[in-house]
Amino acid sequence: MKDQDDLVFDEDEAVKYILKNLPSEYKNKISSDDIDYVLDVMYEYYESNGFIEEDSAEEANIDEEEMFNFIMKTIKKEKEVTITEEELQLIIDGEFEYGKSIGVYKEAE
Repeated sequence: MKDQDDLVFDEDEAVKYILKNLPSEYKNKISSDDIDYVLDVMYEYYESNGFIEEDSAEEANIDEEEMFNFIMKTIKKEKEVTITEEELQLIIDGEFEYGKSIGVYKEAE
């Protein structure tokens, strides 16, 4: 496993990873712009809840339902993208899988 200081979350790579791993029936429904927007809102959620600190690599337990609801509420309010709850869940799951693949996240025990 990589040293926490060496972990770099690359948003462009995350978008590519998520797009590549979407179920085939969603590949033409979810765009890279949709994913990029959701990731931005997700990071807004992380920051507003103190999960992203520049000088900290502490583990955090994220309430996935709360985060999902925050993102969905923001999507409906801002109307920047049009995605379903199912599509949002696929993006969130893909972001988690990307994070695991680079060592940023690990499964809850």
